[in-house]
This record gives sequence, structure tokens and C-alpha cells, in this order.
Amino acid sequence: MPDMLGLSVAPVLAVSLILGLLVGSFINVVIYRLPRQLAATWRRDSQEFLEIEPDSEAVPEPLNVVFPASHCPQCGAPIKAIQNIPLLSYLLLRGRCAHCRAAISLQYPLVELVSGLLTVMVVYQFGLTATTALALLFSWSLLALTGIDFNEQILPDGITLPLLWLGLLVNVNGLFTSLDSAVIGAAAGYLSLWSVFWLFKLVTGKEGMGHGDFKLLAALGAWMGWQQLLLIVLLSSLVGAVVGLLMVILLGRDRQIPIPFGPYLAAAGWIALLWGETLTTSYLTLF
Repeated sequence: MPDMLGLSVAPVLAVSLILGLLVGSFINVVIYRLPRQLAATWRRDSQEFLEIEPDSEAVPEPLNVVFPASHCPQCGAPIKAIQNIPLLSYLLLRGRCAHCRAAISLQYPLVELVSGLLTVMVVYQFGLTATTALALLFSWSLLALTGIDFNEQILPDGITLPLLWLGLLVNVNGLFTSLDSAVIGAAAGYLSLWSVFWLFKLVTGKEGMGHGDFKLLAALGAWMGWQQLLLIVLLSSLVGAVVGLLMVILLGRDRQIPIPFGPYLAAAGWIALLWGETLTTSYLTLF
């Protein structure tokens, strides 16, 4: 059993679930607002560079993950604290805004639930340790990146790059892997997908993935070392291929519509952090 500092496992996991649900609520804010904040910044910078007046469609300022206060994106009505309880409020409101009755996206309770479950699994895996705090930050960052990439097909540098540098820092003393392995993992993670990107572009004339995918795999390599990169790429490619085929066959999705790769990289990276060595050892033992 992991180190729970002498506390009973059930209460610790219950508190972990609540913490994860609360953080999940904030992650929803990040998923919704960060891309819009970036779009507003890009628009403003482009207008300044081109020396043109701001257009009427510019996102009003300030816009960030803290301000303005939570409100319905349809009618603008403020969301009261009692209406912002993770999962519970969605159920009590029956998935609709209390003011205008517009449908609330299923993404909100789903992200909160996933955040809660990820938090419980990380705490159960590592116990009440400093490693757990870092693993939770890693997990929550990947969940935010997953939501943003799924919705907008971008992986913001504001999350991927700090995640990369933090991975190198936490491994200075070999927390998850040796520092040498982390540095090589970061470089190999970036260059591997960078090479695939250019090879695919030379052969087909099309861009097969975004540059954010390079940085995300580099971050995963910095956290877990180069030894886990093959496992991460194989897991993410396998799941991505299966999901893509199912979407084409069952949902009739156009094959020409790009599918974000970031969510699959993030999921594979999270699995590798918790069970990568176990999976690799089992594979080597089997074959």
C-alpha cells in the first residue's frame, strides 16, 4: 500500500476525489477561456503589426482564467456559488442554465469527473508524498491540454513549455528518471515527431500534425525519460487509430477532417507515468 501517513485509505481517497472535482471545475475554465484569451491576443498583435484599427469582433478585455466571474456563455447571467458545485449542480439543474434554460455542455461534468478519478488514482498510486503533488500537477495539466486540443486543435505553449521545464527540474534528483534520461527524452520526444512531420509533408505535401504535439511529447520525455517514449507513441497511435476508425465507420466522420493527436499523447503519457515500468516489464517478460 502507498504511504498514507498513517491515515485510513478511504477518507484520504474521498478527500482526493473532492479535491479533484474542484480542480476539474477550474480546468473547465482554462479549457474554455485560454484559447479565447490567446485568440484575442493574436488578433490585437496582428492589428498592431498591420497598423489597423481594432475590429468590433475583438474579445472584450479583461479575459483570463480568473476574470470575469463565471457566467452562462449563452445569456451572460452570473453563475451563483450554489450553481457551481462540481457534478452536483449539473445534476440538480438537469444540464440546463438556471436563467435561460440553455443546455450546458456535457464537457463540464465529464471533465470534473475525470479530474476527480485521476486525482484518486494518483494519490492511491503514490500516497501522501511530494511526488503525488507533482504527479497531480502533471495530470491536471494533461487534462487541460486534452480538453483544449479536442475543442480547438491547439496545444498552448503556456501549458506545454512550463510542463517541459518542470519535468526537467523534478528529475534533477532523479524523481521519476535520471536527469540524463530526462534531457535525452525531451530532445528525442521533440525531434521524433518533428521528423515524422517533415517526412509526411515531403511525401504528401500536407501537414500531418501540429507543432504543439512535438512540444507535448518533449514534455512527456522530460518527465519520464527516453525509455518511455516508444511506449507512449505506440499507445497513443493505437488508441488514436482505433478511435479514428470508429468515428469514420460509426459516425460517418469525413476522413479529411483532422483529428487532434494531443489527447491520445496525453492519455498515453499519463498511463506511462503511473504504470509505464510495469507495462514495459510485462511486455519484455511476455516476449
